[in-house]
Amino acid sequence: MAIGTWNILTMLKPGKMQEIAEQIQNTTLQIVALQEIRWKGYGHIRKKDYSLYYSCNPDTTGHLGTGFLVKKEIEKNILGFEPYNERMCKLRIKGKYHNISLICVHAPTEDSDNTVKEQFFEDLQRIQDRIPKYDERVLLGDMNAKIGLEDAYSSVTGKYSLHKKSNGNGELICEYAAANNMYIMSTKFNHKKIHKGTWVAPDGNTCNQIDHVLVNQNKCSMIQDVRTLRRPNCDSDHYLVKTVITQKLVRVQQNSNTQRKQWNRKNLQNKEKLNQYKQSVYNKLEMAEERQDINAEWQQIKDSVLNAATEVIQNENKKPRNEWWDDECRKAMEEKNLARMKCINRRTRINQNDYIQKRKIANGICKKGGMAT
Repeated sequence: MAIGTWNILTMLKPGKMQEIAEQIQNTTLQIVALQEIRWKGYGHIRKKDYSLYYSCNPDTTGHLGTGFLVKKEIEKNILGFEPYNERMCKLRIKGKYHNISLICVHAPTEDSDNTVKEQFFEDLQRIQDRIPKYDERVLLGDMNAKIGLEDAYSSVTGKYSLHKKSNGNGELICEYAAANNMYIMSTKFNHKKIHKGTWVAPDGNTCNQIDHVLVNQNKCSMIQDVRTLRRPNCDSDHYLVKTVITQKLVRVQQNSNTQRKQWNRKNLQNKEKLNQYKQSVYNKLEMAEERQDINAEWQQIKDSVLNAATEVIQNENKKPRNEWWDDECRKAMEEKNLARMKCINRRTRINQNDYIQKRKIANGICKKGGMAT
């Protein structure tokens, strides 16, 4: 099983959700925790190949927002989603031996007021305390924390952090991990520096490791690897972080549920059709035989009502959805992503300007397609 975390910067732009989903579809990741969705409220969106669970500010758009993007094959293993606020939410998954509780977080920045940070950790502790005792707990997200190599925190950190000294947020995360018997797995594996850094500063040269993954200390062995993936792109200043877990998911029996049919709304608003429907129900009930068994009588009434509705009201033909995300959008995104990889491999002024230009073209095509719908 592979999961990830990604600060996507925004999902307010036209086509952004589909772009992010396709980038994740091209990886082996099955679940990705997302930060900075920036929508309003909370909910669940089900698409053909994936589902999106989100928890955002209840009053306004453009402010933080967390969530999970889940591939279709894992959807049947989801036991529940708990939106908490725009900084954190929880997804519970049915595992083969133990269930897994994933907590997606977006911590306050290093410069945030101490009261904001205190409130964040209080809220996080409440979520932790409600997790069932035998669940495997995985905390992941943008923690805005540099984890150092200080001896004081060696019991909860690995030896391969990108940084030598922790910042204020890093110290808070280490203290939180120690208090909850958790381990910071993102500093445990020896990778190249380019596979440790998760956030690129505006200067394009400075790269920090501020997105992390924590797990129960007694379950550290289930995490096989944590590293940065640099190829997936959604125009964010954060890289996608991949975590490999040995835990297997239980095979959940898929219900062969037929698609629910909808009645023709035009016929329901037509008085003549409604009178025909009433008469049809009356006739069917008049012709029905008397039943001694109450269950059989109820089934007969139900069949009469539904058969009359099928004959008179009829089912509404479902109109195909107007999917504007087409090959033109995909081609523009591919060209943009190729330009970005050139920029990452060799950061010259020409490559950087080419990426900016391709990004403008791709955003323009998506905006045009979104407005056309």
